[in-house]
Amino acid sequence: MASKILFIFLFAISFNADSDEIEEASVGLGLPAVSSLCTEKNVQPSRRRPGVPVEEYALPPCDENSDQVGVSPWVDPVDLGPAVPDRWRIVQQVGVKSNLWDPYNGQNPLKGDMPVWRDDWFYSIIAISDTIVEPRRFPIPVGGSATARSGSLDTIGRGETTILAESLIIENVFYKGNTVFKPPDWEFRFTPVFNINRVHADEVGILNVDPDKGGRSSRRRTDTFMGVQALFVDKHLRNVSDRFDFDSIRVGIQPFSSDFRGFLFQDSQLGIRLFGTRANNVFQYNLAWFRRLEKDTNSGLNDVTQSIRDDDVFAVNLYWQDFLKLGLISQATVIHNRNREHGKVEFDKNGFIQRPSSLYEERFARDYDVTYFGYSADGHFDRLNISSSWYLAYGEQESTRLRSGDEKVRAWFTATELSWDLDWLRPRVSFLYASGDDDPFDLKAEGFDAIFENPQFAGADTSFWIRQNVPLIGGGGIALAGRNGILPSLRSSKEQGQSNFINPGIMLVGIGADVDLLPELRFSLNLNHLRFDKTEVLERVRQQSPIHKTIGEDVSVSLIWRPFMSQNAVFRLSAAGLIPAKGFDDLFGDDAKTPYSILFNMTLTY
Repeated sequence: MASKILFIFLFAISFNADSDEIEEASVGLGLPAVSSLCTEKNVQPSRRRPGVPVEEYALPPCDENSDQVGVSPWVDPVDLGPAVPDRWRIVQQVGVKSNLWDPYNGQNPLKGDMPVWRDDWFYSIIAISDTIVEPRRFPIPVGGSATARSGSLDTIGRGETTILAESLIIENVFYKGNTVFKPPDWEFRFTPVFNINRVHADEVGILNVDPDKGGRSSRRRTDTFMGVQALFVDKHLRNVSDRFDFDSIRVGIQPFSSDFRGFLFQDSQLGIRLFGTRANNVFQYNLAWFRRLEKDTNSGLNDVTQSIRDDDVFAVNLYWQDFLKLGLISQATVIHNRNREHGKVEFDKNGFIQRPSSLYEERFARDYDVTYFGYSADGHFDRLNISSSWYLAYGEQESTRLRSGDEKVRAWFTATELSWDLDWLRPRVSFLYASGDDDPFDLKAEGFDAIFENPQFAGADTSFWIRQNVPLIGGGGIALAGRNGILPSLRSSKEQGQSNFINPGIMLVGIGADVDLLPELRFSLNLNHLRFDKTEVLERVRQQSPIHKTIGEDVSVSLIWRPFMSQNAVFRLSAAGLIPAKGFDDLFGDDAKTPYSILFNMTLTY
């Protein structure tokens, strides 16, 4: 009887039936007429549409002297059990057990699945093993007294080298608060990195400034180092909305990226950062100050045992989600780089001078103040993906390598990558331009340089030009292209050198594609055309004229295999080569062998 009455009730609600239709439906089921029903309480619908007011489906009170049929209020027969105060005990009640070794099956107190102290303090650990095997070849400078081949008088040596490196990254996070929907109240993070690397070279004087040092025949070097890539405390200051928009402050060694692709400043440095969100996470902001740490020479990790550099980075940026177009994130950035290392001299652990660079004078380093104004966008228009950055560098530098005196810095940069999603295929095109300096003596520095670049662009570190360090032979102990960098800034190194705005600049036009052969296997192909923007600086440095602008074609392929379709195990094999053009031949000679790079990388994550 009760079920039939409930049916009539639902019928009335669902179909907005009038009283006559309800009456007919009840009689057809052998029930008493609705008009004869009564109750001592009003019956209300158990469910309603959000935002719609509740309507009372009232029945008249029963009269003891009438023949009305009484209806009792419905009572939920399901036993919901006792209330569970937190999320981790819910899964425990359904039989989920603790599992320390498998983060995907069971609760793991090492992954923040349950508190480790009191009721709301959690701990999470991420352990990463990063293994690299990298044979490569690029032009290496030698002389008659610094070569492993007696009788050789060439200035270009045998450029084969091999790098074997292993890094163990241990990320430790201790935080307070329920972070399902809101930021943690407190967060403490410590990330040490243990690195061991071994390098084999075919020439002496490459691994150490002293050809008598460096292991067997001065062509072997094994080095170990422990760097600190994160050491900070994060305090949640306040929530500013019921959607958990917030303000937080972070103090210590912390990662920061100035844009989506790491063109200007992407590093882990000592600093203070105020950040937060507004308007239901539509806006994100950062206010930051960083004081740069010295880097270890051979691993590139932060060296906290050395004195902090007199090099400051002040950053302000704002992210605006869905600006102009749904799915497009815009970012406005202002970054100021203040360097006060004038008069200081810095040698790396291998004995090579870093500050000042040995481009011309090795008397003292420079001071400079440069402000970068930038706009970046990242997102998609339907199937068309776009990522773009624009920067204007405006400032002043003193005591350049080419002449004393102050110079105005006026340089600019742009890069855009477009790609199209076609199911398992993503073709893409890339364009990058960094302005070059056309006259090193006109007191205007027009060559764009970054603070600490790490570009994820046009093949990234799969590319030969981006991945490898190409020295400028005959122009001092400087690099034409730095490791994990795209700008020909003529620095001593990206890690320990100073920014240099008297450089040739560069233009890159590239095509490529990502092909998902299997859900766990991806093939990538990249072809980039490279050329200098200006060559006057190179001609002055090398005392050589003319030098053609074309560098060559950078061709690279890679295979990425994720056997578990996750980031827990990633295997990458890539190969890249630079097909030299006229400009490269002018710098290194027609007889220089084709530069190449082969990279095997294994990343295991817990």
